[in-house]
Amino acid sequence: MKDANDHAPSDQARNLPQAVRDVKNALADREDVVVDMRDAHRMRLELLATELAPVFADVPADMDNFDFTVSSGLQPRLWIDAVSHVAMGRDRRTYRFLKDTRIGRVVLAESTDMKPVADQVTRYVAERIVERQRMLEGGPEPAMVGARHAPVPEAEPPLRAPVRSRVWATLVAGLALVLAGVLFGLGFSAVLFWDRISAALFSS
Repeated sequence: MKDANDHAPSDQARNLPQAVRDVKNALADREDVVVDMRDAHRMRLELLATELAPVFADVPADMDNFDFTVSSGLQPRLWIDAVSHVAMGRDRRTYRFLKDTRIGRVVLAESTDMKPVADQVTRYVAERIVERQRMLEGGPEPAMVGARHAPVPEAEPPLRAPVRSRVWATLVAGLALVLAGVLFGLGFSAVLFWDRISAALFSS
């Protein structure tokens, strides 16, 4: 019994460092997997960026709203502009072209093949360039002016008439309630002070 007790501390001292080494090895293996995934994602996104390099080079120099950079981090992304980017799916092979909108994030393109995603990015960049040119040239303005003068038969009068009638009905109802309250108050006061009122009438 004495020998067994003497050996217990040495066993614990020997096993604890081994357990620490096992934990460190497990964490290192897990970090290696994360690093491998990140590197794989980044490598594929850099290949896509190389594929799109001619498109990025043709963008007018005065347009600074595009990024065209691969970000670092746990999930690298190829940023197109402030609201759109390309990221890799969980399988490390699917390209996902995403855009943030007011209603949430939408998928503009998704494929394991680089070409359709690159084509969609190219079209997206072209649409942004055309939108900017139309804004600078005042293209949307004539269409908006025409829309203002477009006839909308019987649209406004039916919408405004009920509003006015409701306002008048509310006003009349409010006045009626006030008048009813006044009359009720006068009647109630007359009942309470009838003795004084009758005395004043008869005395006069």
